[in-house]
Amino acid sequence: MRKFLREPLLHFLLLGAVIFSAYSLVAERRGDEPGNIVISAGQVAAIELGYTRTWHRSPSREELEGLLRDRVREEVYYREAMALGLDKDDTIIRRRLRQKLEFLTDDAVDETQPTDADLNAYLAAHPNSFRVQREFTFSHVYLDPDKHGEGLARDAAELLARLNQAGGEADASAFGDLFLLGHSFASVPAVEVATQFGQPFATNLGEVSPGRWQGPVESGYGVHLVFVSERTEGRVPALHEVRDAVVREWDNARRLAANDSIYQEMLKRYAVVIEAPREPANTAGAIGPK
Repeated sequence: MRKFLREPLLHFLLLGAVIFSAYSLVAERRGDEPGNIVISAGQVAAIELGYTRTWHRSPSREELEGLLRDRVREEVYYREAMALGLDKDDTIIRRRLRQKLEFLTDDAVDETQPTDADLNAYLAAHPNSFRVQREFTFSHVYLDPDKHGEGLARDAAELLARLNQAGGEADASAFGDLFLLGHSFASVPAVEVATQFGQPFATNLGEVSPGRWQGPVESGYGVHLVFVSERTEGRVPALHEVRDAVVREWDNARRLAANDSIYQEMLKRYAVVIEAPREPANTAGAIGPK
């Protein structure tokens, strides 16, 4: 029984019944017949409040009368447009109505808070959504292929020997050719390295041994001699590190599932037929002589 009472569809139907009943009651009390337009005191207050929030002052009598005339005009046009069926086959209106119905189904989802067990299970099922990326702290020396030509491999080997003599304290900017993006990078995620230097460079950077100069490593710019001082491997974080993000994703997934469940129940009331598009008529020989 408790499981039945927690069903999103039941909540949605009850919400719809309450809204319909409330609307019928209000309409009956204020005399909203097809030929009557009633702007209630609550609507007048809402119009005044909207003006005040926008302009930071209350509307004058003349301004309020103008706002009310616009509200009546809007209602008249709305009713006449509906009577003419102008809402039919209008993509914008259809999408807006769908959004409003989805908002109602969102409200029908109960606000149960997830337990740690719920969140850990979601984290385990979607590790890549929360994975901490591999990061690199490295320096590099750039060699421009256009400048070195056929001597590129020789120049790279000689420069690599000099760098290894200097060790990790070598000033990378004092060697090689000008490189505008800089020569030293600290705790840079692998995806950012790939964005700046290309995926092959990022992949090779993950394979070199930290603590010594190595290369050449190719990028989209040319070749580089690299010194990786620190490499932090990617990992799936513990729940306490990403709890807020997991809660957001868990809640969103739950709402999407509830919306889909309600949609599937509504869909059962319809027989859906999707006709195949007509093939274009064969017009060969249909055109007469010139």
